Amino acid sequence: MIRKDLFDGAYEGRRVLVTGHTGFKGSWLVLWLLGLGAKVAGFSSYLPSEPCNYDVLKLNNKIRNFEGDVRDYAALTGVLTTFRPDVVFHLAAQPIVRLSHEDPLLTFSTNVQGTANVLQCIKNCESVRAAVVVTSDKCYLNKEWLWGYRENDTLGGDDPYSASKACAEIVFKSYCASFFQGPDAPRLATARAGNVIGGGDWARDRIIPDCVRAWSQGREAVMRNPNATRPWQHVLEPLSGYLQLGARLLSSGIASGEAFNFGPDARANHSVGELISEFMAHWGVCLMRHEGSEIKESSLLKLSCDKALQKLKWHAALDFKETVGLTAVWYKSYYEGKEDMFELSLRQIERYIVAAANKTIRWAVGGR
Repeated sequence: MIRKDLFDGAYEGRRVLVTGHTGFKGSWLVLWLLGLGAKVAGFSSYLPSEPCNYDVLKLNNKIRNFEGDVRDYAALTGVLTTFRPDVVFHLAAQPIVRLSHEDPLLTFSTNVQGTANVLQCIKNCESVRAAVVVTSDKCYLNKEWLWGYRENDTLGGDDPYSASKACAEIVFKSYCASFFQGPDAPRLATARAGNVIGGGDWARDRIIPDCVRAWSQGREAVMRNPNATRPWQHVLEPLSGYLQLGARLLSSGIASGEAFNFGPDARANHSVGELISEFMAHWGVCLMRHEGSEIKESSLLKLSCDKALQKLKWHAALDFKETVGLTAVWYKSYYEGKEDMFELSLRQIERYIVAAANKTIRWAVGGR
């Protein structure tokens, strides 16, 4: 049983809207919000993969489900008018770098215009008191330097996906400066995280999903860039940050218009090759080959999460081995077909809460 007093009890009984709720992070966020006692609605246009974590967890009959595209302003307006949320978590996006090269117009219209639509709907909805707009760690102009990017570093992006997320941040900043000021205005912030792994992700062109798809069928998996280094984190890490950020916005503890990074300790970067080796230790012997990519990928990307630590008392709870272990256990359980994945996922959230409490992280133990 997930404690409802987590995050200062901010979500119990609240109406919370999650855009992109059928996605990997969105479905885990919905599950956690239900455990916190929130009344949840979701807005999404499709199931993003087959299988899909939203279906695997059987969430459709546990929340109010609205089908629609964030590019459709009228449909989005109807959802906020009908549901009248207290809190909005905006996660709907086109999240795949490779697809952004194949269809840049879809990427820009979804990630930029879609974000503007959400912000305009919040502006016109009197019930909303707080909103967290999720962008990406790739919104920064990546110079591949050795230290972590801070929230006031330059935005940019050489690929359409990264550029679209930088644009979304600029749109957000302009809305906050123009419309979300004053004591009665809702409070909004952006959240930047990336390189998230965990059970239930089957998106294309992501290393763990690509591997488990291949290995579950006895096929060889492809590793494109084994030396690329990333700050891998379990999906529950940034979600705890989003939830803590939302709670502080509700309590007026954070000014509207701020941005926050969520990631592991800056020293916790590991290569793709290390990630696969650690995952194989749980999965067993697997077939793997290296194949180059025609898409340019950054080899190094770090975030500084000092601001989240100072203002939210947030930091990561899991180390690299724990992160990979939880992920591998989830996928093995799914493919073995012996577990109720809804219950197993709840147990993983509970285990994560215990880990956070053991490290006396603010949202898990309470107190200022």
